[in-house]
Amino acid sequence: MAKFRFLEHTADIMFEAYGKSLNELFENAALAVSESMVKTKDVKPKTAKIVKLQNVKVEMLLFDFLSELLYLKDAEQLVFSAFKVKVEEAKGNFSLQAELKGDKLNMKTQEFRNDVKAITLHLFEVKKEKAGWTARVIVDI
Repeated sequence: MAKFRFLEHTADIMFEAYGKSLNELFENAALAVSESMVKTKDVKPKTAKIVKLQNVKVEMLLFDFLSELLYLKDAEQLVFSAFKVKVEEAKGNFSLQAELKGDKLNMKTQEFRNDVKAITLHLFEVKKEKAGWTARVIVDI
């Protein structure tokens, strides 16, 4: 199973991410967002960040998680290339704990691709399928 693929879209970047589990889906969606901003192979795992989030909807938990990546890029100039995500559901609430590994954005040592401004809700979806999970995301550039 592929980790993600970029789809045709006129003004922004649209992708689908895949995972056999929710954990893998969130990791691959995060990788796709990062890859749309920088060449992730250029990003060394020098800095680690822990992110903890909760939401009653798994779709909105993914939205919040991907938005957090953009916040960290804008506020702290951090981009990431490795993700370890744990998503759990209990009593109708989803929680996430993620370890993000990356480095400060550096245009001299990293290939910068796009300045992603936001995760949009347009066509945003997370769905359970026979082979696992799929998410469709459009990022505003």
